[in-house]
Amino acid sequence: MFGRFAPTPSADLHVGNLRTALVAWLAARSTGREFLIRIEDLDQPRMKKADFFLTRQLADLGELGITHDGEVLRQSERTHLYEDALESVKDLVYECFCSRKDISRASQAPHDQVAHYPGTCLHLSDQEKTKLRAIRPPALRIRASAVSMTITDVLHGEFTSMVDDFVVRRGDGVFSYHFAVVVDDGLQGVDQVVRGVDLLDSSPRQQWLATRLGFLVPEYLHVPLVCDAEGRLAKRDGGTTLSRLADQGITTARVLNILAESLNLITPGEQATPDLLVERFTIDSLPRKPWTIQGF
Repeated sequence: MFGRFAPTPSADLHVGNLRTALVAWLAARSTGREFLIRIEDLDQPRMKKADFFLTRQLADLGELGITHDGEVLRQSERTHLYEDALESVKDLVYECFCSRKDISRASQAPHDQVAHYPGTCLHLSDQEKTKLRAIRPPALRIRASAVSMTITDVLHGEFTSMVDDFVVRRGDGVFSYHFAVVVDDGLQGVDQVVRGVDLLDSSPRQQWLATRLGFLVPEYLHVPLVCDAEGRLAKRDGGTTLSRLADQGITTARVLNILAESLNLITPGEQATPDLLVERFTIDSLPRKPWTIQGF
């Protein structure tokens, strides 16, 4: 049994990332699972300093006591595995020449927040495809036919969403997050997925894909987001990284205490240690609402 944390090496980890990593680690360790770290670095043009940030991310996780088992895998070195998985579902895959603007214009009703793919390219003729290839390289979509899928999250309960025909490989040849993460989790035997609640709506399509690829559907736990006074934290908000906090005189031990308090695992004045947090961790103790940063 395995849990995992899968950061993108495009910046240092901020407090929100570290809190999610801590929950993922605690959820795995408290249930006897091994804990894996996998690096999501498929989008190479955005990863100009990937090695630099990877080293810093692993160091920050280690400082907090977040240990991992086995080697750290990088998606950029696993393309051949995604190709093999794509071949196994090739009968469901078709070329798509639509831009995001095309999809939004064709499919989004005034009350919708998300534009679903309306199947524009599903029935193109060979002649039409040939003409369109001269204009832009096609993405590859997998045919899900707008099926309704329900997942069960251990923190939030049942969540249902429509699974449209989604992209599995972009027009530039880069495999999509949704495809790569399902293949990776399946091949690594990950049966517990802990990540931010902003990815909850991705889970039905990933569960649908996992079943098509013959993989075990993992247990999902989506952690409420971390916010500052202006809203949700993003990686470009570098003020709450361990290095920036250290510059302000805030130690890693203090950061761990604050994170543990925010997760209802210690009371004010107690000192957190990794072993203590593993001993106390339960799903029932976790907060259900976003956490606004306090104590920094």
